[in-house]
Amino acid sequence: MMKAPELLLPAGSLEKMRAAYDYGADAVYAGQPRYSLRARNNEFRLEQLQQGITEAHQRGKKLFVTSNLLPHNDKVRTYMRDIEPVIAMRPDALIMADPGLIMMVREKWPEMPIHLSVQANTVNYAAVKFWQSVGVARIILSRELSLDEVEKIRQECPDMELEVFVHGALCIAYSGRCLLSGYFNRRDPNQGTCTNACRWNYATHEADVDCNTGDAIGSKLEKDFNFEAERERAEKDFAASSREPSATGDGVRHPLADKVYLIEEIGRPGELMPIMEDEHGTYIMNSKDLRAVEYVERLTRIGVDSLKIEGRTKSLYYVSRTAQIYRRAIDDAVAGRPFNPELITELEGLSNRGYTAGFLERRPANTYQNYETGSSQTQRSQFVGEVSKTEARDGWLQVEVKNRFAVGDRIEIIHPTGNQIVTLQAMRNADGQNIQIANGSPLKVWLPLEARHAGALLARMV
Repeated sequence: MMKAPELLLPAGSLEKMRAAYDYGADAVYAGQPRYSLRARNNEFRLEQLQQGITEAHQRGKKLFVTSNLLPHNDKVRTYMRDIEPVIAMRPDALIMADPGLIMMVREKWPEMPIHLSVQANTVNYAAVKFWQSVGVARIILSRELSLDEVEKIRQECPDMELEVFVHGALCIAYSGRCLLSGYFNRRDPNQGTCTNACRWNYATHEADVDCNTGDAIGSKLEKDFNFEAERERAEKDFAASSREPSATGDGVRHPLADKVYLIEEIGRPGELMPIMEDEHGTYIMNSKDLRAVEYVERLTRIGVDSLKIEGRTKSLYYVSRTAQIYRRAIDDAVAGRPFNPELITELEGLSNRGYTAGFLERRPANTYQNYETGSSQTQRSQFVGEVSKTEARDGWLQVEVKNRFAVGDRIEIIHPTGNQIVTLQAMRNADGQNIQIANGSPLKVWLPLEARHAGALLARMV
């Protein structure tokens, strides 16, 4: 029997961490905001980290702390001070990218396992051997590798832990500074005020957040962005907030810089790429989401130690569903069962921007649904509600409504103990009156569900 790879899920909150474990994850990773790239929507401060690590170890699970900043000198100076209390909590590993910080941690805490972040872009076995020689315990391989290249690295480095991304948003570009405003303003705007010039001269779209996954959904801006006016305003704000001249400033970031936007290349109309910033820089994501559930068997056979799902900013529903589906794929692979194409269909139930296998298969076969185009043509289901774990009345459970559903709809009840599809026969409002439709959030209704369904997620079949 093949060794089962670890299933590694993201956790942007304690609630999502618990859901990941409930639905099949072996480990989660949580970001340390000041020293973690893509730190948006992350509740893990020191107190939450301690609680998360404690709960993980009580369950016999693992929690890794992402500390993958590529720092300027200023943060090198504070890093050791700030990481010390985190290491004292005994996380199962630190995920790091910067060689200088890795060296410093290895010198002071040689017992702390270090996993090399994908940000280091390890693409060959010689680099793997180098990192192994300096004490790194695991390599998260570049997203640009094919399955054959991963297999070659495993053959050349048989005693090194390897991790591969299998699902989620693909970061196609990262910059430690804003794309354009640093050029125009002659300073590092991520550390101070920002003109939001990443929006300049693009077909730019506002973005709402899909409650199914946490993904950005585009809508056209109501009016053009006035770059010159925004730059002038930012300069005034910068001058007013700066106490002394500095390369970075110490003002407040432009509030628009903390939103998620979608940009559109002129040569690829309709392919909207999420762009976001935090204090560490700018990130541009692929217009499609990575999906490699069909390759879990091959990756297991290769001997990859960990399969990683991306999405610290994604929803509870996303975390639960991806954990459940990839858990089944791993279990099938280890047991020698053939790949179940229904898993692809179930992933269509997650709102997505179309799927791609990335670089894993350079010449994709047409065996699997939507495989060649990577495009999601239809949705199998839509997330509609969360069942309360505590609120119950004589055979009825309370549901927090997320999206519209109605009596007569076919509803999938998603639960760690197994899923079930039922036809909704009745629904009541908070006063106990029969109703036909739940129009969406914010609303709580009562459904005739069994006690074992407490804490379940509900999806409407479409």
